[in-house]
Amino acid sequence: MADDAKHIVTSFEVDLKKLHDMIAGMGGLVERAVADAARALLERDAQIATRVVENDPKIDAEERAVEQFAVRLLALRQPVADDLRQVVQALKIITDLERIGDYAANIAKRSLVINQVATGFSLSGLGQMAALVQQNLKMSIDAVGEADPQKAVAVWRADQAVDDLYNTIFRELITYMMEDARSIAACTHMLFIAKNLERIGDHTTNIAELTYYAATGQALPDFRPKGDLTSAYTHASNAG
Repeated sequence: MADDAKHIVTSFEVDLKKLHDMIAGMGGLVERAVADAARALLERDAQIATRVVENDPKIDAEERAVEQFAVRLLALRQPVADDLRQVVQALKIITDLERIGDYAANIAKRSLVINQVATGFSLSGLGQMAALVQQNLKMSIDAVGEADPQKAVAVWRADQAVDDLYNTIFRELITYMMEDARSIAACTHMLFIAKNLERIGDHTTNIAELTYYAATGQALPDFRPKGDLTSAYTHASNAG
């Protein structure tokens, strides 16, 4: 009986490793999508942008595969405590990864439009924001693979810098649009790109929070200052 129990535990560990490997594979696809979307924007490369959009269904398919495997694991192994947290973590993380893939595809699509418009604006702010988002995304995926709560906390804290950059870009683009109506079309697409990057940062932080909980059994604080000007601006506009 003891041998049977040992075999069951060993089999579950093998399945759990496979689950982690599948998440790592999906994470790699998402990292590549975000990096390529940023490169397509900054280098005005339509070919790379098109590739990001065309590859998005692969990320969706990977999410479905991981989900099916995780659900099967829950049904057959009926894990508890730490093991259950890891499987539930996986199901939530793949949702965040899929959304990040969607945002990367959106950035790529808008970069194609911006390529057709002569903009006199520097893309350095968006480039800086994209670099920080990529760095945090890589660290969060590493934290998942290593079950590292310290890396998860580092990502959680770093998201404030992403928000600060977003607010700076938001102000600049609004100013451009107010000063020159001809810039509105291009600036609007750039605003959406900045928002997509900010949302990628949010989902990356979600992954970090899930990883911290799975590793420690404790949740990070609910309150994380966002400082997002969008809602304030919208409220002011509506009030006016």
